[in-house]
Amino acid sequence: MEKQVKNEMKIELLSKSANEAFARISVAAFASQLDPTIEEIADIKTSVSEAVTNAIIHGYNNAEGIIKIKTKLYEDEIEIEISDTGSGIENIEEAREPLYTTKGNLERSGMGFTIMENFMDELSVESIVGLGTKIVMTKKIKKERTT
Repeated sequence: MEKQVKNEMKIELLSKSANEAFARISVAAFASQLDPTIEEIADIKTSVSEAVTNAIIHGYNNAEGIIKIKTKLYEDEIEIEISDTGSGIENIEEAREPLYTTKGNLERSGMGFTIMENFMDELSVESIVGLGTKIVMTKKIKKERTT
């Protein structure tokens, strides 16, 4: 049985670092419909920040481009798709290794994918060199809280 989408939103924004905060706050506000915990919201915000920052720095190499964010809410799960039409990732498995970075000259830790994998329940990465990258992250929102 296919999951029923309860709500969906789409945002397109320029690949400017100033828009990273907007992206994370927008997705967090949308996710609030599922009544997540503060920790779940923090995980979502951090993961969105990492994905958007990767698109800005690695996908577009700080040049101007469009980052698309599509968020779907299900009964107890959020799915976040973040895509760009930037340079793409040559070796996805290598890029997902902790501490791997192509920007060693920057003060970056190379932990973006590792953070997303640890904070979300599922992470998939599709990329074609020269055409861009799509990251899809899902997180279950636990409902067994007492009031």
